[in-house]
Amino acid sequence: MSLDVLFPDGLSPWQIVLAVLSVLVGWLLSRFARKGVLKITKRAPGISDSVAQLAARFAQYSLLLIGIGVGLAFLGANVQPLLAMTAIAVVVLVLVLRGVADNFAAGVLIQSRQSVKIGEEIEVEGPDGKLRGVVQELNGRSVILSTVDGRTVHVPNAALLTGVLVNDSRHGARCSTLDIRVERADGIDAHDVVSIISRAASEVEGVHTREHPGVIFTSVSPARWMLALRIWHHPLHGTSVVSATIHDVAAALEAAGLRAVVSGHQDVPPLVAPEPF
Repeated sequence: MSLDVLFPDGLSPWQIVLAVLSVLVGWLLSRFARKGVLKITKRAPGISDSVAQLAARFAQYSLLLIGIGVGLAFLGANVQPLLAMTAIAVVVLVLVLRGVADNFAAGVLIQSRQSVKIGEEIEVEGPDGKLRGVVQELNGRSVILSTVDGRTVHVPNAALLTGVLVNDSRHGARCSTLDIRVERADGIDAHDVVSIISRAASEVEGVHTREHPGVIFTSVSPARWMLALRIWHHPLHGTSVVSATIHDVAAALEAAGLRAVVSGHQDVPPLVAPEPF
């Protein structure tokens, strides 16, 4: 493309001055826009530094390109070919970076709504089933989890936003259930068994005292009682607290002369009673 096509009528001093001024104004506005976006994102809760920097750069470069385009228009440039090339480049960029843009937008929504925070334990749908881990990082592309078995999982923001998300830590406590089967013994009734289990569970380190341990009967037969013990604990301490509770409750029942089997899990108690001894 020759200069005669771009500038067919020649240039005047005013055109050059206005073109330079438009580029300078665009440059100044881009600088102010970058600083303004950074200030706004710092005030907005939950937006990480990486997301804020990306948004600030986008605003800066957009205004700078607008200033350059206006400067070319003052010079009498035929901007139609430039606009066509820009439109083609934008379409290609959108097609190539569509997934990136989706994840970036989803990341902004996740961090602004604070549906997850660093240090919380969450559960999401993975390729092979449910994944549970502690949030280590939030960025413009993904949420990074650390699982209990030592794996690092990168969950795309778009998948986290549109999929099923279970936040185990938001309320500061989590309920775990222990299944208990106690063989009946002479001289000990059901109320005694409940009292032994409740007292032993409440004395375990890590079991919350605000929400008292709860014991319910799930099945009663002439030979045994089947009960469910529900305890509350810190969301990230479930394994250790459940293990200690199983040990102490079994020891308390054994000390009272009762044969019992205690097993635990962190999900809802089963609808079907466990198999007998």
